[in-house]
Amino acid sequence: MNVLPPPARHLPEAAYEAVRLDHAPEVDALLTRLGLGRYVPSTVVALPGRNDTWAGYTTTGAAAFVKRLVGPADDVRERLGRALAYERVSAAAPDGHLRGPRLLGHDAGEGLMAFDYLADARGGAVLVADDDHAPDLARRVGTALGLLHDTTAHIDRHLTEDLDRRPPPLPSSALLEGIPLHVYERSSMAELQSWRLLQTDPELITAVDTLLDAERAAPSAPAHCDFRLDQLLVTEGSPPSLVAADWEEFRLADPARDVGSFAGEFLHRSVMEIISPRDDDARAGFADLVLSREAVLRRGTKALTRLRPVVRSFWAGYLAARPDADPGLPRRAAAFAGWHALDRLLAGAARRNRLLGIERAAAGVGRAVLLEPARFAPVIGLGEMS
Repeated sequence: MNVLPPPARHLPEAAYEAVRLDHAPEVDALLTRLGLGRYVPSTVVALPGRNDTWAGYTTTGAAAFVKRLVGPADDVRERLGRALAYERVSAAAPDGHLRGPRLLGHDAGEGLMAFDYLADARGGAVLVADDDHAPDLARRVGTALGLLHDTTAHIDRHLTEDLDRRPPPLPSSALLEGIPLHVYERSSMAELQSWRLLQTDPELITAVDTLLDAERAAPSAPAHCDFRLDQLLVTEGSPPSLVAADWEEFRLADPARDVGSFAGEFLHRSVMEIISPRDDDARAGFADLVLSREAVLRRGTKALTRLRPVVRSFWAGYLAARPDADPGLPRRAAAFAGWHALDRLLAGAARRNRLLGIERAAAGVGRAVLLEPARFAPVIGLGEMS
């Protein structure tokens, strides 16, 4: 007997038209093999991301999210392998660590993964924009991430022996020397401007080399390695449940990458809020306002002051879970936070033909933090370990 799906009001606002199911019959084939039935087409949408996705309800009433990894065959195989490796490690890890949505099944040949669809979840970036990402929730994120990084102390070693140990592709000393032709050919004008900014900055290049050297010398841990606010999903409840999506970059790596990415999200946001009408400026015709240097500094300082307690709370939760983390972690994490702002510059540039002034400003702030991470670690909320 078919079961009617829940009303469409449960579908998220940030949704797009999915690839038609008759053009991707392997999606319904996977769901059927899993005993979930077929998608009800009228309920299916796509969610933002680099991959093909389908989110909706099936003929059995199940809420399912299916992702098809997109890219060259070797890349898809490696990303799927890392995501499945996370599932094996997560199943053996202690309670409370950072978990992903429940995996329902996968099809390696088609590069498909099916998960529980958390239709009512809110993304971390939305919570911050709504001022709902309170310090207590940030502390929970920090604790869960710390427990993930501490997983190797609690599980059989064989579960981590085969994890990918290669560092993620960025930052890259090689790309700061020059980008390959195939990257040049598919880059927007703004991306080429961004690479020129980075490649003609010898101090920045030296700072990246220093960070990569420190990363190679640092102790490694199971890490998400693509940890951003939009990967966090929070569902209703008391307390709200917390999961992180997109584990295709999971590997053994410097935990400073994940810590720095979280702090870097707030560092980047504090700069972007310089041109965001969060206060009385909105009622004063903010869109037409020309900001003086003093106004820029005032708004940037105000935003960082408002957001820094969230990072501090996250860091306190992290240290509660990993009190024996290596003492160089705050410095490396601050450097990765600085790099995160530069990475956001490259990501944003992919969608534009020219760089915006505020994007250059955010990159400038990230550069400063990357060059002097020990100085800026406490400024952005990553105080020294006791």
